[in-house]
Formats: sequence, structure tokens, C-alpha cells
Amino acid sequence: MSEGPVRYNGREVTLKGGGDRFVLPPEFRRLVRQSSDGQRVLCLQIHPDRQCLMGFGLSRKAELEAQIDKEEANAIALGTAFNREDREIDLFSFETFPFDDSGRFVLPADFIEHAGISDRLYFQGAGPNFLIYSPEVIDALDDEHATLKRNCAGALARLKAGKAAK
Repeated sequence: MSEGPVRYNGREVTLKGGGDRFVLPPEFRRLVRQSSDGQRVLCLQIHPDRQCLMGFGLSRKAELEAQIDKEEANAIALGTAFNREDREIDLFSFETFPFDDSGRFVLPADFIEHAGISDRLYFQGAGPNFLIYSPEVIDALDDEHATLKRNCAGALARLKAGKAAK
């Protein structure tokens, strides 16, 4: 595994390929491989509170286990109830997806439906993981999400400018 925990930052838009194949952007792909001990394995789960997906590499599993241990210790110290199994279900409900050297991977229908994905993915770094949105979903968000909207608009503009330059 990598030295220290992997942290994702940046923003990028990629286009849908054939079928339900999408592309993991190069920098995200590099960090996922680094976090997955060189393996081309992407961990994804449906975000519990947002209409998007969360992604990360395999090393995040150890961080999640440590997080649960800390939450349990805090609950014991405070004398509050803690259901470890429920918390493990919350945090370990991710699935693994292989991707090729070009970053192509297949998204299952339930992930596509939850995130409202059509033909593009917007990747937003979020520290220990990254978020994957449909740009259309972001566009429909209220002004409380102004930074996310601005970031996505900038990434879309760069994609459009890159296509125009070709």
C-alpha cells in the first residue's frame, strides 16, 4: 500500500463509452491504483445522503475499520448505544470494479439510476474518497452547492475547450 493515506483532490469530467462503460480520469486512476497496491480495482458505493457515488481504492478498507473502532470507543466512553454491525453495513456497502489501463470500467444499472447518470461523469475529489456526479444533477442543485456547481462548470468548459482544439 501507499505511504500514508491517499487523498483525492481535483475535478474532471469524462464521457460515456460503449455500453455502460465510463472512464476513470488519469489522476484519480493513478491514486486508486496507488491505494489498491498497484491493482486496477475501484471501490464504489452509492452515497447515503447525496445523489452521487463515492469512490476510493482498497486501502480505504483499513481506514473504515479504524473509523468504526474509534466510533465504538467514543460511544463506550460516552455511555451511548453503538451497533457495530449497522455501522459496518453503512461503511462497507461498497462494491469493487476492475478497470483497464485506460481507466474504463462498467457501472451497474442501480448505480447509474441512483446518480441520474446519462452520458458524462463529473469527478470531484473529496479527501479520503471522491464523488461521482451526473453534471445534470449538479446543475439542478440549489445555491447552497455553489462551489460544486462552479467546479463542475469549469471542468465541463475544459472538456469542451479540449474537444474544440482537436
